[in-house]
Amino acid sequence: MTETADPAPAVPAAPEDAPVQLDRLRVIVNPSAGHGRAGKVLPAVEAALRGWATEVEVSPTRDIAHADELAAAAAAAGQVAVALGGDGLVGRVAGATAAAGGVLAVLPGGRGNDFARGLGIDRDPAAAATALATAVERRVDLPEAGGTPFIGIASLGFDSEVNALANRTRWLRGQSVYTYAVLRSMVSWRPVRFTVSVDGGEPEQIVGWTVGAANAAYYGGGMRMAPGADIADGKLEVIFIHRCGRLTLLALFPRVFSGRHVDTKHVTVRRATRLTVDADRPFQVYADGDPVADLPAEILVRPGALRLLAPSVS
Repeated sequence: MTETADPAPAVPAAPEDAPVQLDRLRVIVNPSAGHGRAGKVLPAVEAALRGWATEVEVSPTRDIAHADELAAAAAAAGQVAVALGGDGLVGRVAGATAAAGGVLAVLPGGRGNDFARGLGIDRDPAAAATALATAVERRVDLPEAGGTPFIGIASLGFDSEVNALANRTRWLRGQSVYTYAVLRSMVSWRPVRFTVSVDGGEPEQIVGWTVGAANAAYYGGGMRMAPGADIADGKLEVIFIHRCGRLTLLALFPRVFSGRHVDTKHVTVRRATRLTVDADRPFQVYADGDPVADLPAEILVRPGALRLLAPSVS
């Protein structure tokens, strides 16, 4: 789901819980996600869910705005909204589900599946559907950028160009498409002067590559951009990648898969509940793989705004 859409509904600070039965499910699926992967795995997923759930309703999306309607309908019917697709669909369904006080579950069906990865969900969609029978409901945070909810990482600058190129690239899949986009985007890149205000503080000038605000650890098909991020701590992990040469960034790049990039002098990590960001040239803020806001943008977190059905935390 890469097209720009109308803003998703804003999430209330304290949504009223809808009465939801965890064995009644509505599968909200983007059949074209992951080069059609979601549509291909749907029969196996449906069969696995019917093995334990008392009700399984499958609802393909016509477009991303339709996902809002389906999520709201699931909450109104007392069903869990099960998002089967990429992180873009998950973020969209999460926002609408939180606004309706419903419960979200996530099954991997896209290219990156980074939110599912961070939750420890099985990468096989059918196996993940079976495991959902023993999942537990958790209260987790839901951030938003420019009023649009997301579930993973919102970022801009170099990341904006990388995401735009990755979304246009159809001949690669998974992690490889993001690696290709990073290397290709470096060729013409020049540093950005960001203006950032953290938690209402004085604006700061930061020159570099990327500013990111993370609710979860992963993005880009397995890059552990924010290793300290926690979806239930009420905070965003704010990442600054400062000015450095292309060769330095190339040397730094492999570390992002383990999260060790944050241990270098080129990266600063802060924690915040809200930040505003602008830049010396136009960028779109990307979150969950999709463009969600133009600059200047406010990014904030709403603690405990989302009910999530997920593997138990040991």
